[in-house]
Amino acid sequence: MDETQVVIMQKDKGTGFLEKELASFKIFEHENLIVNVFADYIDNPSELFVYMKITTERDVLDWEFLAIYDYYDEERIISGGVTNVSEIEDCYNPTWEIIFPFNELELEDQIQNILNLHFAELMDVYETIKDKESEYSE
Repeated sequence: MDETQVVIMQKDKGTGFLEKELASFKIFEHENLIVNVFADYIDNPSELFVYMKITTERDVLDWEFLAIYDYYDEERIISGGVTNVSEIEDCYNPTWEIIFPFNELELEDQIQNILNLHFAELMDVYETIKDKESEYSE
């Protein structure tokens, strides 16, 4: 089984540079869905959060771009312990930023669970939109 090593780095708010390693682990499935991942504080310096951008596993057609966003159910991802899901529309393919609390003991399982939920949602969306090209091509 193939695996990918993921390293979570803390991002410095002032410079935007990654400054220190917080965790590393292996991902065994759907690692190609990760665009990037890092950790940062939101408001409270004692509450660290993971920011992970995820995308599609393939380049999508022009008409599919909006259709995927229209039919993608963010609640499915939120059920995986995610604090926030937001669409990132300035990317080539549909992309979402996922934010959730950093918990080193559960991080590997949580990221794998999010990727599994995201992949399942993408497969459902592809099935739903497969006959909708005419609606999005006009």
